[in-house]
Amino acid sequence: MKLTFKTSGEAITTELKLKDLQCWYDEKYCLAAVEQNGDALQYIHNPSEAVQLAAVKQSGYALQYIHNPSEAVQMAAVKQDWYTLRYIHNPSEAVQLVAVKKNEYALRYIQNPSEAVQMAAVKQDEYALRYIHNPSEEVQLVAVEERGDALQYIHNPSEAVQMAAVKQCWGAVQYIHNPSEEVCLAAIKQDSNAIKYIDIHAPFITIEEGKD
Repeated sequence: MKLTFKTSGEAITTELKLKDLQCWYDEKYCLAAVEQNGDALQYIHNPSEAVQLAAVKQSGYALQYIHNPSEAVQMAAVKQDWYTLRYIHNPSEAVQLVAVKKNEYALRYIQNPSEAVQMAAVKQDEYALRYIHNPSEEVQLVAVEERGDALQYIHNPSEAVQMAAVKQCWGAVQYIHNPSEEVCLAAIKQDSNAIKYIDIHAPFITIEEGKD
C-alpha cells in the first residue's frame, strides 16, 4: 500500500506494508478477516487461539502461518483439509487418526504411525499398506481380507496372511514366492485359473495327459 504526503509543496511517497496496519492488532477485526479468508492470518501478530481456529476452519492451509499450534488448532486444520498434516511437526495420534480417516494417503506424512493409525488407514483403503513399513500381521490381515491383491505390498507375508489373501482373491497367489501346497490348493479351489501362477513342477501338481 502506497501513501503520499505533501510537505512544503513537495509530494513524498512512502510504502506501507499490509502487515504493518494497526487494524491487525484489533481482535474483532482479525476474526472477521480470517473468517473471510484464512490466509489473512499471515498479517496478524501473535494471533489468539480463537483467531487461529477461525482461520484454519476457513482454510486449513492457514496452519502454515502458526508457530506451535495447539492440538485443537491442528485438529481443526486437518478436519478442514487432511493435507495440512504436512505442516505439523510430530502430530499427536488423535490428529493422525483424523487425517488418515479423511484420506489414507495422509499416512505418507506420518513417521512411525502407531498400529491404530495403520489400521485406520488400511480400513480406509487396503492399498495404504504400501506406505507402512513392517505392518503388523493383524494390519496385514485386515487389508488382505478385504482386498487380496493388497498382498503385493507385504514383504514376506506369513502363511496365514497368504491364505487369507488367496481366499479373498485367488490371483493374489502370483505375489507369493514359493507358496505352500495348502496356499496353492486354496487358490485353485477359488478358481482353476490360479494354476497359471503356480509352478507346474511342484510335487503336489498332477498333470493328466489326454488319451488318443
